[in-house]
Amino acid sequence: MTGTKVIITLSIAGLSILSLGACAQKSSPSQISDGTDFKQNTFAPKFSWETTPMYYHFGDIDRVLKPDEVEFIAKRTDFITIEKSHGFNALGDVVLGTKQEVDAFHKVKPGIKVLYYYNSFVAWPFTRFNKDLTPAGVAAKKPTTAFLVKNPKTGKLMEKTNGPAFTYYFDYLNPDFRKWWVEQAAEGVKLTGADGIFIDRMNPTGQSGYPAEKEPEIVQAKAEMMAALKQKIGSSKILIGNNAADNEAVFPFCDAFMFEHANPETLRKENLLKEWDDMLKISKAGKMTIYRFGAKGKGPTDITIGATNTDGMIKRSKDQLEYYLSCFLIGAQPYSYLQWNWGWNLSDGNLIDYPELSKPLGSPKAAYNRVNPNSWEFTREFEHASVWVNTETRKAKITWH
Repeated sequence: MTGTKVIITLSIAGLSILSLGACAQKSSPSQISDGTDFKQNTFAPKFSWETTPMYYHFGDIDRVLKPDEVEFIAKRTDFITIEKSHGFNALGDVVLGTKQEVDAFHKVKPGIKVLYYYNSFVAWPFTRFNKDLTPAGVAAKKPTTAFLVKNPKTGKLMEKTNGPAFTYYFDYLNPDFRKWWVEQAAEGVKLTGADGIFIDRMNPTGQSGYPAEKEPEIVQAKAEMMAALKQKIGSSKILIGNNAADNEAVFPFCDAFMFEHANPETLRKENLLKEWDDMLKISKAGKMTIYRFGAKGKGPTDITIGATNTDGMIKRSKDQLEYYLSCFLIGAQPYSYLQWNWGWNLSDGNLIDYPELSKPLGSPKAAYNRVNPNSWEFTREFEHASVWVNTETRKAKITWH
């Protein structure tokens, strides 16, 4: 595509960033914003700047997808993860739910990448591997209960009760658990036929039930698990680490990193600025990024119990999209993908058409431009869009050409 341009402007306060000229020459689709070329991996999903590159991640605890839903999502992305409880109430096992969707998507769109979900810390009971990690299983003293974290003061199992689903936590510091976990995660990829695996809770800090002094050991335990898992699933499969961009110990073993933006702290202007630098670092390492944003305003329900309250959310998500899309485009690199919804349920925006996401975009002309060293306004040019964003006032404007 030639003859058009895109400008993105974004505003964040405090830090000084080199301002790059907006009049730079058109870059190639694989060119990183510093002018170097992305080292493409053969197992990566298809990537194009033709429209906003999208990633989808969803589940429905009650059922699997209908054919028209498969078609709708496949039309909009080449990169998908099936969430933790998909199809559980219908099939009794997320492995079966994921396998059905892997087969369905591969049938309608050969080459699409569909991933299996597994958590490294929360022992969600929706998969066959964790089915005994429930109060009933614990009462029966199933062997795998030895892999769960105990409260150091009471000796009782730590319970995850903050949220809609009751469950336990895995014990990273148990070497037998780590070996078991790698086997189960790899077996999930094999049984589902998935193109890789999404590993949740790969952040370097914030582990319930462990004293602070154990954190360095936990970080190394995670690195051991991810290294062994990558070796086990093989170089042709994708390994995503959620919130792992700052975890230097696991960085070498991940092929992609999600920025989940799960709390207000991650949406601060200073953090967004840092993440754009992280996206550059990740791209220069030949790895992929997923920039996930969720529209604000939904009720406090969750994927583990079913559909969330969607009242008014379609309008809210459409009203909020321009700002969050601008935040993505400012820092986007080759093999950067946007995820946009308001929750992890299939019904949380994953079947909504957002026309802006299908508009012609084109390659970025250059890196983003900071309006001045002390402002939080940023701009960036693409072939077919001009983007402006202010991350202090949370205002944005995308002009499509």
